Amino acid sequence: MRFRAQIQNINIFNKFVTSLASLGPVAWVRLNGNEVRFTIIPDQGTQVWAVLTIDTIFDGYTVQSAANNVINLEVPLASLQRALRSALQATSASIRLTKKDDIPILSITIVSSSLSSTPHTALGANNQFPNGDGNTATQDTDGEMSIDLSGRERETIITQEVPVKVLSPLAIEGIHEPRCREPDVHIQLPPLIQLKSISDRFTKLALLSRPGNSTTGITTMGPRLELAANMHGCLKISIKTDAMNISSVWTGLSNPELDPGQVEGGEEGVREHASTRMKALGDREGRSEEGWSRVRIDGRDWGKVMSVGRLGGRVIACFCNDHALILYVYLPNDADGDESVLTYYVSSYSE
Repeated sequence: MRFRAQIQNINIFNKFVTSLASLGPVAWVRLNGNEVRFTIIPDQGTQVWAVLTIDTIFDGYTVQSAANNVINLEVPLASLQRALRSALQATSASIRLTKKDDIPILSITIVSSSLSSTPHTALGANNQFPNGDGNTATQDTDGEMSIDLSGRERETIITQEVPVKVLSPLAIEGIHEPRCREPDVHIQLPPLIQLKSISDRFTKLALLSRPGNSTTGITTMGPRLELAANMHGCLKISIKTDAMNISSVWTGLSNPELDPGQVEGGEEGVREHASTRMKALGDREGRSEEGWSRVRIDGRDWGKVMSVGRLGGRVIACFCNDHALILYVYLPNDADGDESVLTYYVSSYSE
């Protein structure tokens, strides 16, 4: 079993893992020759099904195993996040699957350089040895390796270790995305940072309006936000409690056209699709009560989902009325080819 790769986009990888870590402690990671999958299925709250194209994050990617060159891992996200955070200023970083004391680990090697006005050899450090190119390398007792490059630049190598579990194919064969009917409405969301700001404000106001909420010290489910959209570019977020009833509406958003090649039945399937029927209802100003598809979601959980906005990229929201909200987050990719897609499945709560 073998996995190794260069991390060519440390910043994106760190932001991605940070957004996942807010939703669950561990992720199932599936490595194969074509893509990398991250899956989070918490006991309650939003599920994440992320498919990353290899060149979004990695270079020099190699994966080998006796199970058709597929490796399944259970990865603690907080540990991976800390390791990647330490690599943000690195010159380069690589990752590989190995073992330490018979425990599988993801070993992340981080190389960073800094200018030095004093040659390291003049500092009287121990464990000095020539490295074969006229420079001097020094290894200290905590595992870091520092190399002085002719007194001008010092290179530091740090290894971060993330303990993981290797999962057998049998252990993950029952894992699959939630089955959901065709959405009633699909719409491209405004920038998630903007949407998160308003959502968090609504949630905070609702929490403050709860009698004694701030003093009980009891963790409860957050206030229920209602999200609604129509097929005329309108999105509404609102919250209603005994003390308030507030909402915010966006208009002029995009409702992407369905691709007949991706819809069962082709052109006929598009004509009979629920979203096509919804186009006959509602209006572009969002004033009509008709044509809206709604879901009610936990405000705190939604705020965590919105943290994916730090990655940028477009987000398509698919509304299954009173059932679920499915977000497709398309990551920016400079290379030609398939896009990386993060799928968020948010269940709707009943009244």
